[in-house]
Amino acid sequence: MSGAPTTVIHVVRHGEVHNPEGVLYGRLPGYHLSDLGVRMAEMTADHLAGRDVVHVVSSPLERAQQTARPIGERLGLPVATDVRLIESENKFEGMVVGGPGGAITRPANWLLLINPLLPSWGEGYRTIAARMLAAVGAARAVARGHEAVLVSHQLPVVTLRRRLEGRVLFHDPRKRECTLASVTSIRYVGDEPVELTYSEPASPLLPMARPGAGA
Repeated sequence: MSGAPTTVIHVVRHGEVHNPEGVLYGRLPGYHLSDLGVRMAEMTADHLAGRDVVHVVSSPLERAQQTARPIGERLGLPVATDVRLIESENKFEGMVVGGPGGAITRPANWLLLINPLLPSWGEGYRTIAARMLAAVGAARAVARGHEAVLVSHQLPVVTLRRRLEGRVLFHDPRKRECTLASVTSIRYVGDEPVELTYSEPASPLLPMARPGAGA
C-alpha cells in the first residue's frame, strides 16, 4: 500500500425537510428543505469549504440537490447526480407511519413488518449497501488522490457505514448516528478504506429541528 494515493469521500446527509404532515415521503417528489434545512446545508458547506474536494455528487431527490448546491458553490464545482445515492424504497411511502392511527397500527399492513432483517417493508439492506458502495467507488475513481462529497439520505448512509465497519446491516433506526446535514468521511489509501470519521457541522441547529422532518 506504500505510495498509494489517499482519497477521502465525505458522505453527507441532507438537511431538514419541510414535512408538516409527518409522512414518510421516501422518493416522492416535492419534498424540499425547510428554512432550517437550508441553514443546515449552508453550515455543512462552510465546514467543507477549503478542503481538497474536486467532485460533488448528489442523490436526484430535491432535498439532497438543495443540500449539495451550496457545497458546490463554496467549492466552485458543479453538482453531478448519481441515482445510486437515492433514498431507499419503502412500501409505507406517502403514509404517516407511527402514532395513533399510523400505518403500522393497521392489521392490513402487518405483513409488511414480518421480517425486519431484510427489511420486508422495503428495499433490502444488501441492495442499499451494494449501490452505495458502487457510488462511492465511482466518486473515488474521479477524485483519486483528492476528496469528493456525496449527498444522500439517512438510511443509505448508515447502511454504507455499517457495511464498511463489517457490522450486520439490520439495526434499530432510533440508534442511528447520522443526524441532519452530518458528514460521514471515509479515508482510502489506494482502494482500501482505512479510517471512518463522523462530524455534525449543523449541530447548533439540531435542537430546533422538527422530529421526523428528515430521512
